[in-house]
Amino acid sequence: MNKFITLEGIEGVGKTSNLQYILALLEAQGAHCVLTREPGGTPVGEALRGLLLSHAQEAMSADTELLMMFAARAEHLHKVIRPALAAGKWVLCDRFTEATYAYQGGGRRLSVEKIAQLEQWVQGDLRPDLTLILDAPVAIGRARAGLRSAPDRIETEKDDFFQRVRQAYSNLAQQHPQRICQIDAAVDLSQVQAQIRQALISYQIISA
Repeated sequence: MNKFITLEGIEGVGKTSNLQYILALLEAQGAHCVLTREPGGTPVGEALRGLLLSHAQEAMSADTELLMMFAARAEHLHKVIRPALAAGKWVLCDRFTEATYAYQGGGRRLSVEKIAQLEQWVQGDLRPDLTLILDAPVAIGRARAGLRSAPDRIETEKDDFFQRVRQAYSNLAQQHPQRICQIDAAVDLSQVQAQIRQALISYQIISA
């Protein structure tokens, strides 16, 4: 049976390379996969992503940011995620609603209850079957991200912002162990991928 899998974490934890690793594992077992991302995944979502991450929008309010995230998500669900799942395809997504709880809830200190109301309105009962959170200390993540590209609007936030984001992710893993697994991403890539493979086996996503 097809599944909806998401990958989360602060900047610099290796989401891009590990998404490709997960994709290869799934396809090796015959899964037909859709690889997508948030914010984004659709023309509307990508346009909103540009606004959300652009330095031209530095004065954007936290509530505006939150609503734009869910606007992009509503379109993503309508145009990509739900149709793919209905067609029997697997969906592998770079960030989803856990990122909103972490960045807008933890980082921006917005009400978790407000986010939960939007989540229920936009998603109904749909939740990922498995979310893997790649976890690493903020200093390590920022050092790795700095080697990758110029920082976007959110990536320029201070360390304390990302400490709150990281803690919020950890809280989510503790609150929902049945569908969220935290991976130690501070170690080298082969060790990270060994943990990912074991998690996919443990959650019965792939066979051993």
